[in-house]
Amino acid sequence: MADNLLDVRNLKMGATVYPPGEPPRDITIVDGVSFTLEKGRVLGLIGESGAGKSTIGLAAMGYGRGGVEITGGEVFVNGRDILKGGIGALRKLRGKEVCYVAQSAAAAFNPAHRLMDQVVEAALLHGTANRKQAEERAVALFAKLGLPDPEKIGRRYPHQVSGGQLQRVMTAMALCSEPDLIVFDEPTTALDVTTQIDVLAAIKDAIRDFGVAALYITHDLAVVAQVSDEIMVLRNGRQVEHGTTEQVIHRPREDYTKALVSVRSIVHEEKKPTPEPVLKVENITAAYSGTVRVLKNVSVEVHPGQTLAVVGESGSGKSTLARVITGLLPPIEGSVTFAGRELSRALAQRSKDDLRELQMIYQMADVAMNPRQTVGTIIGRPLEFYFGMRGKEKQRRIAELLEEIEMGDGFIDRYPAELSGGQKQRVCIARALAAKPSLIICDEVTSALDPLVADGILKLLLNLQRIENVAYLFITHDLATVKAIADSIAVMYRGEVVRYGSKSEVLKPPFDDYTDLLLSSVPEMELGWLEKAIAGRRMESAGY
Repeated sequence: MADNLLDVRNLKMGATVYPPGEPPRDITIVDGVSFTLEKGRVLGLIGESGAGKSTIGLAAMGYGRGGVEITGGEVFVNGRDILKGGIGALRKLRGKEVCYVAQSAAAAFNPAHRLMDQVVEAALLHGTANRKQAEERAVALFAKLGLPDPEKIGRRYPHQVSGGQLQRVMTAMALCSEPDLIVFDEPTTALDVTTQIDVLAAIKDAIRDFGVAALYITHDLAVVAQVSDEIMVLRNGRQVEHGTTEQVIHRPREDYTKALVSVRSIVHEEKKPTPEPVLKVENITAAYSGTVRVLKNVSVEVHPGQTLAVVGESGSGKSTLARVITGLLPPIEGSVTFAGRELSRALAQRSKDDLRELQMIYQMADVAMNPRQTVGTIIGRPLEFYFGMRGKEKQRRIAELLEEIEMGDGFIDRYPAELSGGQKQRVCIARALAAKPSLIICDEVTSALDPLVADGILKLLLNLQRIENVAYLFITHDLATVKAIADSIAVMYRGEVVRYGSKSEVLKPPFDDYTDLLLSSVPEMELGWLEKAIAGRRMESAGY
């Protein structure tokens, strides 16, 4: 045990839930998980939402979030059981021996304090450095992590740096007190692929150069394959498989691991465009507050029964284009033609039929449904509004739609809180289909879902397209999703379409600089991919 920095034995964690109208009951979140971790090694914890990944990571700090308690087992850090030392010992441990990097750096930083003050706080609190030493250490870390102007960036406030920069500042904050173990909790999930690769490289270099051990929590096997020495696969709080990264990626033993490895294996043959598009966007320029131009002369088409993928990083104008098409943001210039007729610029001026034929599915299903309405009421609303359906006719159609989305009428009386993330998104799809639209705008509909769940949603959308001949405008920053579902692709950058055409044309070299960067930044489930990608970028920047 002396060689192991972290030794977790038969860990059990649980909580008490209080269902409305029912007596409280205890639930198990982590059930008998054991593993060890040596200094300088990285263990990837992978699994779907609710698998217990973050709960186990926080247990390495002796912490249970949101009422979660450690109900059994032992957690040894540097040879001592941290669960037996009391709260005073845990306070000395957290931020000194074990540090935590959260998924959302924007939510983790205090917006009222400068970055430097927050980065050095733990080192000062634990006495591992005085102010001058801590700031010198922080500046060196900023430089090591590739942050711009490392001498001065600490003077900025959190809102004055980008998401990728803030995530690297948080990694610097974790390293500043020179810990033995860092828990990385989905540190790149909220980032664009072009930013993600830089943050991943920075994290991997920091782990290697400072010799710390790390738990790397994620649901993306392609990401964890780049940074981990070992991988533990979790499901429903239990260990499914544990082995070296090479073994888990190339020779998975368990069926669940095999499913994770093979996810996103959908093969979609692109269809030839029909003579007349169902949607034609011509020379659209749009701005917020009349001054900041977010879209600049954008033109795209969507054909019946086909999918146009609109791809690009955050801030490229993807969702703004959707707002213009739906009438939520009237454009300054240009026109939107739907089924041969030009649509009114503002939503309030559009006919009921215009509204019916063009539906939208949102990224966050949680906030797109009324939590006080049942699934039947949510799906039934467009049936009443557009077709005047009532009674048995409406109930029959709701049941048909639930069958189409592969859920069944057993869900008709459930509330959103009683559904999983994937089920909620399926209900949103059924609500859109209830209007019998010609086009559905899908705005990042799989980005908040686990890979297996997202894979099921993509397969469902493709199947529904075959049955209903509905067209999709699919907004995403995930190139794997684009390859799985698109017939044509529009690549957007800073409000402009920089590459546009059929999927085979857009994904075929030679590429423009931005498309090349985008495609080369998508992690592949291949050991050593990150080093190759970074080396390729360096060669290009050097002019080779």
